[in-house]
Amino acid sequence: MENAIEIKNLSKTYQDFRLQELNLSIPAGTVMGLIGANGAGKSTLINSLLGLQKSDYQSIHILGMDLKTQEKEIKEEIGVIFDVTHYNLEFTPVFIGKVLSKIYKNWDMATYKNYLEKFHLPINKKLKKYSKGMKMKLEFAIALSHSPKLLILDEATSGLDPIFRDEVLDIIREYTEDENHTVLLSSHITSDLDKIADYIAFIHEGRLLFVKTYDEIQENYGIINCGKEVFETLSTEDIISYRKEAYGYKVMIQNKQQLRKIFRDLEIENTSIEDLMLFYVKGEKLAC
Repeated sequence: MENAIEIKNLSKTYQDFRLQELNLSIPAGTVMGLIGANGAGKSTLINSLLGLQKSDYQSIHILGMDLKTQEKEIKEEIGVIFDVTHYNLEFTPVFIGKVLSKIYKNWDMATYKNYLEKFHLPINKKLKKYSKGMKMKLEFAIALSHSPKLLILDEATSGLDPIFRDEVLDIIREYTEDENHTVLLSSHITSDLDKIADYIAFIHEGRLLFVKTYDEIQENYGIINCGKEVFETLSTEDIISYRKEAYGYKVMIQNKQQLRKIFRDLEIENTSIEDLMLFYVKGEKLAC
């Protein structure tokens, strides 16, 4: 299996928004970071993959299975974590484990209990007495206790403190040490993606702008701060976009290695995922 997810011509129309003929392949054994502003279409994409909403598409294959005919089998093989828990707040982890053992054929109660212990979660305390961080740890314990091959996280780290977010990233790193495990991670906290993503998929206003490897972004893109004289010598082919500032220009460029040879004294900063979003969405374009 080369790709864990293959999407062809996915679209969804609302009254004031349309996800437009999206095509996306996610290689097996990788972490795909999904970025975009609020309302860009990230959750629409994820909910379509999970069968939580009806969308139009030519085909969607997940872990080699057809979503139209094998949705039940697919859900046995994936773990899903949202930014809030969907379990009854009167439930306890012990009760949830008993329920899920009847639902997932691969449910491993010993693994579940090990995660509860590892995350220091009180097993008989009701969820209404859990903090948000504790609830998210429980979600990870649940998601990882039925041997999923694919983990889908939709803003799962939002609102969490930096210490726990770092713990989450460690969990994902450990999970992906098995090259048969794949992660689709949608997050507004782009610094998390800088740490673990192999690929970045950027959705803007319902369109997939691009899919690039993280290494390609670091190798090819850069940020320069320069005056008007240097700015005007740059080629339109080298400039992604720019922002005019009080004392010059802040420019996102591509062809970074080539420009380093031309402008030897010019400092070119690495591009973060946050930079990428800001310059593509809010930066000004040069007229061709």
